[in-house]
Amino acid sequence: MHDTDERFDLAERTKAFALRVMRLFCALPKSTQAQVIGKQVLRSGTSVGANYRETRRARSKAEFLAKIGDSLKELDETAYWLELLSESDIVSAPKLEPLQNETEQLLAIFTTIAKKTKGTLSAAKLPTGEAFHHS
Repeated sequence: MHDTDERFDLAERTKAFALRVMRLFCALPKSTQAQVIGKQVLRSGTSVGANYRETRRARSKAEFLAKIGDSLKELDETAYWLELLSESDIVSAPKLEPLQNETEQLLAIFTTIAKKTKGTLSAAKLPTGEAFHHS
């Protein structure tokens, strides 16, 4: 899987991400539109770390990969809600930029983890040890 220090750092980073999302939600206007979108970003943004935390208890690489995939889905959804907050002018783009950048960085990290894990799963299933490539 991954080095323990890297896993701890990512666990802390995803928790910090969740806390940033929570602070964003608390700072949103009280309009219905802002609160509806805010609750969506709150749910998805705080789920990333919770799903990643569950990878510690994964009983197999396939289970680990499933939880990494869940984190990726939540990150992608968070990116979408942040775009809506920005493009609807509920929150100014400059204020959201740091959180959007962190979302993109986490997406890249989780995508890399998923690809590497898929590669080791595929290699383990093939008798020749060659990686399977999806079309």
